[in-house]
Amino acid sequence: MTVVTGNGGAAGNGGAAGQRRRFELPAAGLEDLHRALVSAGYQVIGPRVTGDAITLGELTSASELPFGWGVSLSPGGYRLRKRDDAAAFGHSAGPGSWKQFLHPPREQLWSATRGTDGLAVGPGAVQEPRKLAFLGVRPCDLRAIQVLDRVLRGASGRDCAYSRRRAAVFIVVVNCTEPGETCFCASMATGPESGPGYDLLMTELTAESDHRFVIEAGSPGGQEILTGLPVRPADPGATQRADAAVTGAADRMGRSMQTDGLPGMLAASLHAQRWEDVASRCLTCGNCTMACPTCFCTTVEDVTDLSGEHADRQQSWSSCFELDFSYLHGGPVRSSGVSRYRQWLTHKLGTWHDQFGSSGCVGCGRCIVWCPVGIDLTEEVAALWAERDAAGEPAAGPEGPERGEQG
Repeated sequence: MTVVTGNGGAAGNGGAAGQRRRFELPAAGLEDLHRALVSAGYQVIGPRVTGDAITLGELTSASELPFGWGVSLSPGGYRLRKRDDAAAFGHSAGPGSWKQFLHPPREQLWSATRGTDGLAVGPGAVQEPRKLAFLGVRPCDLRAIQVLDRVLRGASGRDCAYSRRRAAVFIVVVNCTEPGETCFCASMATGPESGPGYDLLMTELTAESDHRFVIEAGSPGGQEILTGLPVRPADPGATQRADAAVTGAADRMGRSMQTDGLPGMLAASLHAQRWEDVASRCLTCGNCTMACPTCFCTTVEDVTDLSGEHADRQQSWSSCFELDFSYLHGGPVRSSGVSRYRQWLTHKLGTWHDQFGSSGCVGCGRCIVWCPVGIDLTEEVAALWAERDAAGEPAAGPEGPERGEQG
């Protein structure tokens, strides 16, 4: 066992350039990592094969990781496939994201019970946040978590259920070395190499009889876990192979998107014919928003038991594709499929910048894969650019024209 001391980086920043201390962890060391996280009080969440998909859930052992499994992706298509090696993280994004553990699909807000002394109203079932270790987070999904931080926690870091859950999470990121057919994180500057914000960062190296990871710490908590692992200083050959694998992944993206000037182009596209084309295919089912790792919209519902003596107020995920989502007195603001798809895409890629200072898309490709009719976000954006260029319209400025309701 190698004793590791300070890596020269501030908490969560992955270390400053030139100060990175990188180590090698054998593939068998994943079990040591899992054991160290459990000993530190964490419930380990990671990818595992469930039925015909790779999903996220509790790992009772590192052996449950999807060793030797990959995926084939296409618009509206997802298929498991056997790999030629034993890679544990040689797969792309599955149907679920880490959002489900930080921003649950359903959450009780408060409850009320009628008793002999009147109506007693209290908060929902308050539970101490579980200490979760996310093992196998992709760089695009790390960025998605950071987007949710900005949206749900805000700059003030206010005390809320999301903030309490988020503070109890330990993040192990795995750099992407094999992007899927629908991935475009390189276009969105969210991968395949991870940015800051992790506790531990790994890059998987697979070769015949030589399966290992290049690993480094990005926070004091990550440093503490790393100290107890069977690591050795990474030799130059291993780090070069790791860096080359990540660089190569950037050149093999399955999709791309032109992002320069994109918010302005979308802001000027209110009457583009392409909206009618995509709306004729869109089912307005909301699958894209449920699979998206950054979509955060919710609705609130009051539920009463049959006796009428008890009621709960529950918050659950919602979607801007729902007809009632924009309902105001007199009817919905966006009643057509055209307006609802346009609202989703222009907010995700355009006006999200105005609200939160970044794009709401991380290029994971989930919305493409899990669309029942295979609508491809990158294809729709390319078509909008082509329609704008065909019309001979000048490019909009960085902010675009004045933005109002686009429904």
